[in-house]
Amino acid sequence: MIRALYSAASGMKAQELNLDNIANNLSNANTVGYKSRRAQFQDLMYQSVVAPGTAAGQQSVIPTGLQLGLGTHAASNEIIFTEGSFTETGNPLDITIQGNGFFQVLQPVGTLAYTRSGQFQLDKDGNVVNSAGMPLQPQITIPPEALSVNIAADGTVSYTLPNQTAAQQAGQIQLANFQNPSGLNSIGNSLYSPTDASGDPTVGAPGGPQGLGTLLQGYTEQSNVSVVDEFINMIQTQRGYEANSKVVTAADNMYQEVNNLAK
Repeated sequence: MIRALYSAASGMKAQELNLDNIANNLSNANTVGYKSRRAQFQDLMYQSVVAPGTAAGQQSVIPTGLQLGLGTHAASNEIIFTEGSFTETGNPLDITIQGNGFFQVLQPVGTLAYTRSGQFQLDKDGNVVNSAGMPLQPQITIPPEALSVNIAADGTVSYTLPNQTAAQQAGQIQLANFQNPSGLNSIGNSLYSPTDASGDPTVGAPGGPQGLGTLLQGYTEQSNVSVVDEFINMIQTQRGYEANSKVVTAADNMYQEVNNLAK
């Protein structure tokens, strides 16, 4: 019975974490470029009362054995990098990646961060920056007198000036990708930083041989959170928590019956 209490308690803790994960997904259902996370669990160690394969005689072994599990624990919450739906905004500095890849932005500490959120603006110097003021890398600068900005599928940024018919190039947006994007570290503000699990970034032009996606100007990529799926997961999580709590109640009742034997 003591095992049942601790196993059920581990199940309740796991479902609490699962609910925390679902809550974070739902809270970011309208966050541009957000990628949902999926909680994953593993069983804990087993107590082998009788190990499988134990000799039962001179020429026979026990086929299955007797092993009692000690519950579960949260192993990870994997980032799901499926593509979200596209929303047209009409803003020339809103950019969506069609396919694989991340935008690169320069953090104040001098290191690069990576994002799928393509909501960009211009700072006071005409540099293309994200909502936190971090400049897009490689740096793209648009002069204040520019009449229009065009971003091609291959990342080439051009603009037109008054009294000129020929477009001027401001540079080319580069994308990065990782061997294992799910190994990236989420640091907030829709940003990721590389880890040993993700590997080093592969950088190249959109649509290039590195397998990077192409760019679509005037659109944003919405969150890939499915509200319906998250509500279903929430119901399953609640029922799992209730089931484990009933195990705790049942074990407590059995303890009570044992205690009553001494009366």
